[in-house]
Amino acid sequence: MFEDFGNTQSVLILGAGLMQEPAINAAKANGFKAVVVDANPNATGVILADVFAPIDLKDKEGLLAFAKTIPNLQGVFTAGTDFSASVAYIANSLHLNGHDYEACLNASNKVRMRKCFEKYGVSSPCFESVKESDIEKFTEEKLSNMQFPKVIKPTDNMGARGCRMIRSKEEFIPSVKDAVKNSRSGEAILEDYMKGDEFSIDSIVYNGTLTITGFADRHIYYPPYFIETGHSMPTQIDWKKRRNIIETFAKGVKALGLTQGAAKGDIKYTENGAMIGEIAARLSGGYMSGWTYPYAADINLTEQALLIATGKEPTELLQKRVRLEVNEDCPFEIYDLPCAKASTERAWISIPGVIKEITGLEEAKKIEGIKNVLPRNKALDKVDFPRNNVQKCGNVISVAHTFQEAQNIAHEAIRHITLRLEPCNAETEAFLRGEERKDEKGFPPYAYPAFSQIDLTRLLKSKTIAANKSVIDYCPESLLNCKEEDWNHCTIMQTLKRFDEICSIHKELECERFFKALIRGGIQGCLYVADSANS
Repeated sequence: MFEDFGNTQSVLILGAGLMQEPAINAAKANGFKAVVVDANPNATGVILADVFAPIDLKDKEGLLAFAKTIPNLQGVFTAGTDFSASVAYIANSLHLNGHDYEACLNASNKVRMRKCFEKYGVSSPCFESVKESDIEKFTEEKLSNMQFPKVIKPTDNMGARGCRMIRSKEEFIPSVKDAVKNSRSGEAILEDYMKGDEFSIDSIVYNGTLTITGFADRHIYYPPYFIETGHSMPTQIDWKKRRNIIETFAKGVKALGLTQGAAKGDIKYTENGAMIGEIAARLSGGYMSGWTYPYAADINLTEQALLIATGKEPTELLQKRVRLEVNEDCPFEIYDLPCAKASTERAWISIPGVIKEITGLEEAKKIEGIKNVLPRNKALDKVDFPRNNVQKCGNVISVAHTFQEAQNIAHEAIRHITLRLEPCNAETEAFLRGEERKDEKGFPPYAYPAFSQIDLTRLLKSKTIAANKSVIDYCPESLLNCKEEDWNHCTIMQTLKRFDEICSIHKELECERFFKALIRGGIQGCLYVADSANS
């Protein structure tokens, strides 16, 4: 397995998915052999590894046993996974560089994390642990006296799986059960809801200093879930708020005991100032540490973090960073590695159904300023309106001189991408009828909420749309003039123009059904109605 390694130094990388590919590439670019482990032998990064082994990242003893066989191992690393504790367990056992194992456990389990924050007075929401056996304790009387909204989330998962807002006592039990089901340990955490804008921070803890290596605005929508439709950097908030967030984050890093390596935080700015959602002992996923930040700041952040993990000096980071002035009680010297450009990541999403075809990907790639178009789905895949961040259908990443330019470019790219669904599908039909679960009032949302209650019969001039005719000619003027955009950044006019481009040949369509599908499901709803009429 290691026959051709010779005296070459090696790095063990946990995870072989897309989020770990920058780490694999950085290891090889710096002359290391990249030894990669993942439970999935078909992960996208397997082909990049010098050596791959199919090992579950939860199996810390199996990982350690394998690590002991790797010649000239210099470090252990991950990014964008839940398994920083596994990394630390191996590194500590083999006397390699990195965070302490107990500190990484603090940063991996949300209950342990909250207890650390509570102990050291770090601003975070009130909480309690909940297991399945605890559910019966939440009686009707207790729920009637509970102050909503609350937030429930698994203690040990990522991607917002099982995470949601609880808005009423009727939503409580189903939400808790779902969170517990999505927790590897069978434990969830119930918290007070923090109202405010949300931000993501990447950082490097190194020799008593904390360097901010990415500060992004997060764009969260679609309650009761927390779906991140994208992030943008540099942040658009003012320095006073930003400093408060950084100082609170630094205190949280200290409280967890993180001392040497990456630290990633999700933080809200509330009416009471900054409050920590969570801090992880790794670089971020979600395309931030490996894509948007390197584009905006012109530095390979993954490479700098990997150098620290291998006991080497992150020279470029130290040369480029600048000192920030913070309050005296801040537990670290704080530095920033600022962005020279703006970069945004935006996701496209789908209504429920099965994908028939995807169009517009190549068009999106050709737009100036688009760096990446990253589809997650293909034809015949089943899709749903996302209840977590893993269910989004793809992402685009843009770069420009200003935030507004970068955002406009990303939105323009997504407007070109269309997921056309198979006709005559029961789940798509249920969505278009506006059906919803009792514990999900108002979800999924309408593509154009401003018209969700409109009486189309008063506005439509015709009962049918003639075969092969432009649908724009049949649309009520009040809809055409609306500037509201759907979740894929299209106005009604843009959506109907897109429909005419894609589906110029169609049968006669029932006008009311077509425009109801437009309001409910955007371009996908329109195409679905036309395709179902043709089938």
